[in-house]
Amino acid sequence: MNIHSFVVKTGLVWLGLMAGAGCVAEHNPVYMANGVKIGEVDSTSAIVWTRLTKHPERNIDGKPFPKQSSKDARLGQSFDLPEMQGIAVGIGGQVRITYRRSDEKQPGVSTLWQDVIASSDFTRQIKLEGLRSGTAYSLIAEGRPANSRKASYSVEGSFRTAPSASVAAPASFTVVTGQDYPRRDDKVNGHKIYPQMQRLGHDFFVHTGDIEYYDKPGPFADNRELARFKWNRIYALPYQRSFHNNTASYFIKDDHDTVKNDCWPEQNYGDLTWQQGLAIFREQVPMGPKTYRTIRWGKDLQIWLVEGRDFRSPNNMADGPAKTIWGKEQKEWFFDTVKRSDAAFRVLISPTPIVGPDRGNKNDNHANEGFTHEGNELRKFIGKQRNMFVICGDRHWQYVSVDPETGVREYSCGPTTDEHAGGFKEKDRSSMHRYLKIKGGFLSVTVDRKEDVPSITFRHYGVDGTIYNEDVVSFRKGQL
Repeated sequence: MNIHSFVVKTGLVWLGLMAGAGCVAEHNPVYMANGVKIGEVDSTSAIVWTRLTKHPERNIDGKPFPKQSSKDARLGQSFDLPEMQGIAVGIGGQVRITYRRSDEKQPGVSTLWQDVIASSDFTRQIKLEGLRSGTAYSLIAEGRPANSRKASYSVEGSFRTAPSASVAAPASFTVVTGQDYPRRDDKVNGHKIYPQMQRLGHDFFVHTGDIEYYDKPGPFADNRELARFKWNRIYALPYQRSFHNNTASYFIKDDHDTVKNDCWPEQNYGDLTWQQGLAIFREQVPMGPKTYRTIRWGKDLQIWLVEGRDFRSPNNMADGPAKTIWGKEQKEWFFDTVKRSDAAFRVLISPTPIVGPDRGNKNDNHANEGFTHEGNELRKFIGKQRNMFVICGDRHWQYVSVDPETGVREYSCGPTTDEHAGGFKEKDRSSMHRYLKIKGGFLSVTVDRKEDVPSITFRHYGVDGTIYNEDVVSFRKGQL
């Protein structure tokens, strides 16, 4: 991944840049069918991801993929990928970002033009630095052919930076998991949760993983070309594109968007290698130097986003002190940064459950028997922290549960669509559950103050915006 943070003052006025949107340059115009993703936003910086494409939209009228019941069913089948339905074919050229505070009328700041090439799937990530905390920004991403001095296409975007740690500002965000192109609930536009989340106008968004499913049909993505195709197809959908053009986002990967179900290091999926899977994730989302990180959002909120694939032991290894999902370095980082945090509320966002309960036949997360030792270690530590909560992805149902031993409370956001929901039954509700629903949707989290006392609110939403569950928790003073 190449991240560039060079910035120069531009003499172009903002309206002049906007006038270039959609214009055709003199040679082989380039487009941005995938829009932008604005990620890793903190109080002073952000990373803008974009990709150049041959056409302004995905190939809506392309050939559908043949039906496949298993990966082996693809053997002997052939198809011309650029002609397939949904593809957003990439193209070489150059991109730059121009940005300004949304309340400013003066010319913005432009990055240098940066090359976009095939080896990185025609993507480019550009870091914006020196931003003002707690501030709304507008941006324009421009693309031009390599042999032209004129932009042929542009995309408008916006985001808000995090308030500084000394400012008691309200904060709000949404969380999702499990996003599959064939299981989208609007076949033309994408997943219905995106306009629902966009209407809420939250500060940022977290995707906990399984952003795509390489090992599911339509097609099975058992090589690098098909894995990239799946990313580009789903983020050319109008709902996804509109949302990410105007939302600060953080991405976590899980198993299906690394190589395959329940995977661990050095496992491959057909011709898709483990190392290729790691590289494709970093290529397709805005990402800094590490895939585990913590973000402070004002005085009252700090979140931790953790890596659950890169450092894990094999799932079939005997449990004990040496067996891990997080790895020694990440775990020490987590313990240290949590202890040093003075945020009113601290939220761990994990790609997989920490508390559960999960099904007895699973053995891939800290709620499962196979990772009991490290699971107990994490739950014991988190349970000693007041005003700390866990949000998890991966499970295809919504729930709130409380660990009976440590009191750790976990919120599962549930999958992105109702069709994607399943794997658990409401009749299996246990004493650990405070809420359980086998539905798709998303989780919303809001932090605010009333009479100067911070509170945090968790809401489970359905795909149509219906609120299924709401928990409001007031700040408890002191630390254990």
